[in-house]
Amino acid sequence: MSGWVFQAFYDIVRRIPAGRVATYGQVARLAGMPRCARTVGYAMAGCQDPSIPCHRVVDRFGGTKAAFDTHAPGSQRALLESEGVLFRSDGTVDLEKCQWNPIY
Repeated sequence: MSGWVFQAFYDIVRRIPAGRVATYGQVARLAGMPRCARTVGYAMAGCQDPSIPCHRVVDRFGGTKAAFDTHAPGSQRALLESEGVLFRSDGTVDLEKCQWNPIY
């Protein structure tokens, strides 16, 4: 994928406020590329820019065991909890309460 594609994802992820999360599929849809959720994961895993809150992107079930958390297991959950994101007893983010709903 071209760098502009990743940049489109990063631009969306920068808009996710603290205390909220988005799914890979949601970021892909917002970027106009609804079938590119996996590519969003690649972009988040490879991001080296600390200004992009990649930890706020989770899988469709609210899981944190995907792209961001592979390098430092547990760090994504710790960052999200420090922002007030709620987790369910199964260890996934409570998407009903914490999923970002951008208003256009």
